Amino acid sequence: MARSILEKGTVTFTSHCLKELAKDRKTTVDAVNVIRGGAYGEPEWENGAWRHRAQTQRMAVVIEIETEAELIVITSFVFK
Repeated sequence: MARSILEKGTVTFTSHCLKELAKDRKTTVDAVNVIRGGAYGEPEWENGAWRHRAQTQRMAVVIEIETEAELIVITSFVFK
């Protein structure tokens, strides 16, 4: 579902995520690429919502799917 939201819906980033991206010298484009091409694990219930983690060999993002047309990128991190 996240990949279809990228194509047809709205993707927003938390201020926390934007700070983490900047700290790791990454951009929102990098995060979107992880959502598009990354592997997904089982969702986890946290802070009243299902959170999904998408990751590549170098980077991961955590997202919440709000509706069928909207997702929020909660945080990101790189593997060192």
